[in-house]
Amino acid sequence: MALPKNLTAEANPSAVLTEREIEALPTDELLSLYKRTGIQEYKWPLVLRYEGLIKSIALQICGVYNGFAQVDDIVNEGIITLMNSVDKFDPAMGVKFETYVSKRIRGMIIDLARQQDWLPRSVRKRSKEIDQAVSSLSNHLSRFPTDQEIANHLGVSVEKYREDAAATALCNIVSLEAIFERRGEGDTGISLPAGDADMPEANLQQKELREQLGAGIRTLRENEQLVLSLYYERGLNMRNIAQVMEISEPRVSQIHSRAIQKLRVYLDPYLGGNPERNEKRACSNV
Repeated sequence: MALPKNLTAEANPSAVLTEREIEALPTDELLSLYKRTGIQEYKWPLVLRYEGLIKSIALQICGVYNGFAQVDDIVNEGIITLMNSVDKFDPAMGVKFETYVSKRIRGMIIDLARQQDWLPRSVRKRSKEIDQAVSSLSNHLSRFPTDQEIANHLGVSVEKYREDAAATALCNIVSLEAIFERRGEGDTGISLPAGDADMPEANLQQKELREQLGAGIRTLRENEQLVLSLYYERGLNMRNIAQVMEISEPRVSQIHSRAIQKLRVYLDPYLGGNPERNEKRACSNV
């Protein structure tokens, strides 16, 4: 729906559309109108159009773990994030507004999880033990260890290790986000500080990081690639993925956790400044 000539910012910048006219405008045109005019009456309707996106992302991430916060609390924080995003979004960045907002909302939820320190101490401790076991075995074997090898190292059964891996799944997500923070923007919801995206060096780092991430993903098992694709690209939660793959929800969490662990092992040498070790520590299809 094109704006009538008398309502364009150039012709009549003080004119405000009626509620019905605002509702009839496509989102991209409403966003463009707000960015051009700065009229606050356009901002709140624009924010409300993405309230469902907040809930969708919140429910998707909540599918990885249990009981960290109520969805309503996340939505309230998400609304604030949305309002800030509307003001900070620059169409010249070359990304869609929904993509920009999704990354900021996802980052907000991860930050909220960190601030509230919701993980039980026992889960956090177990996550650290698993990480240390994976790191030690990966260095020793020059590949990603099998579930049996990790279980043996921890002195537990394979079943117990898999249960613990599923329970600590969000720890792996938060840690992966932290890894990406070292090098700016990846495909995990972390954004570069304002202004850095225009730096040639930052753009090159983003390109290299995407290439490394893609290479790491290609080394994963087929079911691990599928889980990551359904979760990150299609936006499905663990329950939905379990239905698609016809396996249990805990099993999906286990596969997801293992895939994230492998990617961390693969990316850590690169992000830590030792990329030549990637091949030796690559995620093997074991």
